[in-house]
Amino acid sequence: MQKLTPQGQNLVTNIAQRYNLSEAAVIHMLVAVNNGGGTMAQFNCPELGGGGQWMRGGMTMVGDMFNNGLKNTVDNLCSELSNAIANTQVFPVIPAGTPGSNQWWPQDLGAPFSSGGQNDIRYAVFPNRLAVERFGNVTVYDTLDHQIGGVSQQQGGDTSLTFSSQYGTVSVNNLPIVSGAGLPPVAQNNFAAPQNQSSNNQNSNQNQSSQSNQNNTPTSNQGSTNGSPAKGSASTEEILSLIEKLSHLREAGALTDDEFNSKKQELLKRI
Repeated sequence: MQKLTPQGQNLVTNIAQRYNLSEAAVIHMLVAVNNGGGTMAQFNCPELGGGGQWMRGGMTMVGDMFNNGLKNTVDNLCSELSNAIANTQVFPVIPAGTPGSNQWWPQDLGAPFSSGGQNDIRYAVFPNRLAVERFGNVTVYDTLDHQIGGVSQQQGGDTSLTFSSQYGTVSVNNLPIVSGAGLPPVAQNNFAAPQNQSSNNQNSNQNQSSQSNQNNTPTSNQGSTNGSPAKGSASTEEILSLIEKLSHLREAGALTDDEFNSKKQELLKRI
């Protein structure tokens, strides 16, 4: 369990009693808010509806999407923890430049332009450098001529980390490593079908396919029933997943608040 100062332990005990939560749940949320720099949090707490995220002054998302009471509880809890982190030494002081410190990057990099964290990864942006920490291991990348506008992690448990620049969205793994081991390569999920046939059989199949395409002219009714165009209907889970991805784009600076809210309302109307 995360070590706390005496002031931090008193804070956790008091909040747990007032919110009717276990101390373990409050500590989980405290760490999540701290990892988000006091302005955001990504969490997975069963006592608060499972997975969710919080942004100060922004949208709060919980597993039970339409449970406004739970959203208010999470928002109030995270806001209180954020204020406590800013005004109270809740964690023991760890020397700068060491794992576990809020200043975990090498000291010679100075102060970052921006920093944050998602899941098990933290990042900090410096002039011509990007520092990334995962499980206490720090890697420093050369950002070349990229002007980094935001960093985000692919959801789903892998280590895919990307950033936005004037060239669009770029994988961090494409940057030269200055120091550190780097992030593990992203697992490839697309596999080529085994080729057990001879090249002669392949050529024969290609010729047959070509002949079939010439003899069968596609019509406008393909993929439909009784001549009517097929209409797809997104499930609630898919729409919630889209909203979550839009939220990450807003955090990365790719969407404005107005653009995010407009698209969110559009998606909610489809439920």
